[in-house]
This record gives sequence, structure tokens and C-alpha cells, in this order.
Amino acid sequence: MAESHSEQHRSRFKVALVEPNNQPAPPWVTQGLEGEGIEFIIHECRTPEELVKIAGDADVVWVFGDNQIVTAENLALLPRCGALIRSGSGTDNVPVEAATKLGIIVANTPEAVSDQVSDHVIGLLFAVVRQVALQDRLVHAGMWNMRAGFPNWHVDGQTLGLVGFGHIARLLVRKLRGFELTVLAHDPFVSAEVMESFGVRPASLEEVLSQSDFVSLHCPLLKSTHHLMSEREFKLMKPRAILINTSRGPIVDEAALLRALTEGWIAAAGLDVFEEEPTPPGNPLLKLDNVVATPHIAGYSDRYLELFWRYSMETAIDLSKGRWPRSYVNRSVQPRWNLK
Repeated sequence: MAESHSEQHRSRFKVALVEPNNQPAPPWVTQGLEGEGIEFIIHECRTPEELVKIAGDADVVWVFGDNQIVTAENLALLPRCGALIRSGSGTDNVPVEAATKLGIIVANTPEAVSDQVSDHVIGLLFAVVRQVALQDRLVHAGMWNMRAGFPNWHVDGQTLGLVGFGHIARLLVRKLRGFELTVLAHDPFVSAEVMESFGVRPASLEEVLSQSDFVSLHCPLLKSTHHLMSEREFKLMKPRAILINTSRGPIVDEAALLRALTEGWIAAAGLDVFEEEPTPPGNPLLKLDNVVATPHIAGYSDRYLELFWRYSMETAIDLSKGRWPRSYVNRSVQPRWNLK
């Protein structure tokens, strides 16, 4: 049986930020943590020896964005660790499965990026529907030809399909409500009741793909979602359908997407993420006029850093007080601590 939180933590609760991603912590973060009686240390750890020195006695180990040091093998070096915090939404660069087996909670901060990512989905959708990117390139090149970049779609009254129904997808539904869309969603981890409370119809993946005019991907990158969108799935979609991907690049089989876009299985795509990042300049998808591409920037805005810090700090404080974090990805974990 797990020790109670108070029994295990007789000494000062310690949080170690071992991958700050070149981001200095704002003074209010340090003050906020220390004001709650938390020992807080920041040090970029590049070797297992540094990890042991800095975080070997840490209760919470924190990575800000990228992570090269907290690997499945290195978790054995963190005997006191009860939780990992990854600032950001995706946890594909964190050893979730290994952490779960060890009773380590893997917390993240999806709410820090949800608002801006949902805005970006809308931006990509309208950039494709209204042909903004292509028209911009033509006008800058001195060409004034409405037929060359004709907006051959409309949004109001269409069907939007969501693959995944987490924070971002729910915000997207709310923000697009005025367009009177029919919204279908597929997410094996979200109940039909939750979807219906947002005015969304639960559906199978096949139904979402075959019935939607616009398909937006919002699922995490897992073994089960790698190349979730491949030849079979693209052939299920409408020939005039648009794919939007702001989740993770490897969810889409790019070779299959290239065929889908060039052979007319689907009409267009808006992509913020790619299988390889940075995507090579020679990527044939970038040569297509029916692709709008951005450089994995959907989660960024003028306030993204503040939100990353704030939600991560609040997560650390919750854990120090023996509370479950507001967001964590390994729901099956049997934690090392007894939490409220």
C-alpha cells in the first residue's frame, strides 16, 4: 500500500526543473513555490550523473517543453519522484508507460495552449477555405487573378469532424458555434454524455471521416495513433474534404497524405505539424497549392510562456498539498502517494 503523503514527505517538498529549455523562471514562479514551502531548483541536466545530483531526491521532476534526460532508463535514478510535470500538452517525449509502472504521475498543462491552438485550427481552416495563403503568394508575385485562388468552399452549415475531444476540440466547438456546423467526434476516452453536452454527436472514426467536410485531428501521439490517418482513412473521406492537423505529425502518414492530395482523395490540408520536424524544404507536401503549412507554432502567442509557467507552478503546488493535478495523462497509474 502506498504511503500517505504526509508520511512520505516529512522533509521539505522538492521540485526540480531539469530541462528548462533555455527558459529562465520568472521571479513570481520561484516566489510562488517557495511561498508554499517548496524547495525549487532549476538546472539543465545533460547526463545521468547531473540528474542524480539535482533531482535524485526530488518529489517532482519537471521538464519544460523538450526532454532528453528523463528517459525510461533514467527513472530508476529518481527513487523519490512521485510525479513528472511536462509543460505543454503532448507527452510523447516523456516515458509515460515506464512512469506508470513505477507509480509516477505524468502531469501536463494542456490548458496553457488550448486557447491558442483552437484559434490556430480556425486560422488554418479559413486559410484553406478562403484560399488566403495562395492568394497572398499570387498577389505578392504581381498576379491579380481571382480564378487562380478561387475559394471553392464555404463553412456555414457544413459538417466538422473531430478526432479526439479534449480541451482544444471543446474550445473549437464553442468558438465555431455561430457557423451552425454539425459536429461529429470520435474519442474512445470521452463518454457520449460529455460530447452531447457540447452539442456534439459521438461517432466512430469511420463515420467522422466519411461524413465530415472538415476533419480536425486532436488526439495524442500513442502507439495506437501512429499513422492513424493513412491510405484507408483518406479514401474514406469526401473528395472535397479538408484535413487540419495541429496535434502531432506522425499521426498522419505523410506518404499517404501526399497521394490523397495529388490524386484527389481529399481536397486540401492545413498542417502545423509534420512527421519530421523541422520538415525538410524538399518535402513534396510543401510544393502543393492545396496545402497550408505552419512550423508547429499553434500553441504560441504573446502569453504562452506565462501560461506554461503558471499552470506548471499550480500543478506542482497541488501535488505538494497531496492533491491530484488538474491534468495528467496516465489515468491507470497507482501512485506512490495517497492523493486527495
